[in-house]
Amino acid sequence: MTDAPARASGERPVVVGLGEVDPTLVTPVLGDGMDFVATPGDEDLAVAVGAIVRADAKVDAGFLDRTPRMRVLARTGVGTDLIDLPAATARGIAVVITPGSGTRAVAEGVLAHALSLLKRLGPLTALVREGRWEQRSDPAEGTIGDLDGATMGIIGYGRIGRRVGELAQACGMRVLAHDPIAAPPAEIDRPDLHALVAASDVLTLHAPLTEDNYHFVNGDLLARTRPGAILVNCGRGALVDLDAALAALESGQLGGVGLDVFEPEPPQHHPIFDHPNVSLTPHLMGLTRRATAATFADAAQGVVDVLAGRRPAALANPAWVDTLGSAAPVGTG
Repeated sequence: MTDAPARASGERPVVVGLGEVDPTLVTPVLGDGMDFVATPGDEDLAVAVGAIVRADAKVDAGFLDRTPRMRVLARTGVGTDLIDLPAATARGIAVVITPGSGTRAVAEGVLAHALSLLKRLGPLTALVREGRWEQRSDPAEGTIGDLDGATMGIIGYGRIGRRVGELAQACGMRVLAHDPIAAPPAEIDRPDLHALVAASDVLTLHAPLTEDNYHFVNGDLLARTRPGAILVNCGRGALVDLDAALAALESGQLGGVGLDVFEPEPPQHHPIFDHPNVSLTPHLMGLTRRATAATFADAAQGVVDVLAGRRPAALANPAWVDTLGSAAPVGTG
């Protein structure tokens, strides 16, 4: 296994990294029969049969034209916003996703943001650091909130949403959920999104981004929240209208906003970033040490499976399966 240019590897299959990919996380899974190129050039892309694709890598039809031998794109995560799925499917390219590897890490990130905002860790850290101890009981510094006894509203009840619910319940929270695609259990299901929003102290977003829900967290929706509610977005940046969220913060309708995802990434500076009741992380909540290793290993395994003629564990383009029998396995030795 080397990071040498693909042109030097003869007939050995070439797998490339699109975005920053640590070779030590993928080469043990890919095995000695493949060459992995972490920083591919045009010649490498021309012969590549597989790719490990980071979230910020754009794979459109033009890019696919430069990779005529590509058989599999393996995302380190589940978001495929920057991948042209129809174009990949039309070319017989499998788009592998890794939905389970970062589930627990992202869910913990949601609770971290919620706790930081409810307990006002940012403003109170500044208070102590700046020697303003006498202001700690000043109403202007805000009230410290509780998870215990509060209501967690989960929008999108897939793997991550379910795990958030488990953690919230462990903290003594009441859990409600809304998912128009796969209904949550009846005892927590709130088919009416507005009803869920109105009943929640903490709102967390885990819906996939579609044309229909772009900026669905807007001024109208936020006007329906409980005064002082916390909004956490570890899902997709474009689900939230940041101008509306800032207005809700400034009016007191929202008590805090936690963001791990942005539109675009990296984001341009937005005034909401400067608000004291905002916590920000650079799309890293799913990339803890353990989750990162699992995500990259799962992506590499997806490449191995596809090149061996097997169906991978999870696909973003299930229609690719229809082409499975027509493609010969790629040799790895």
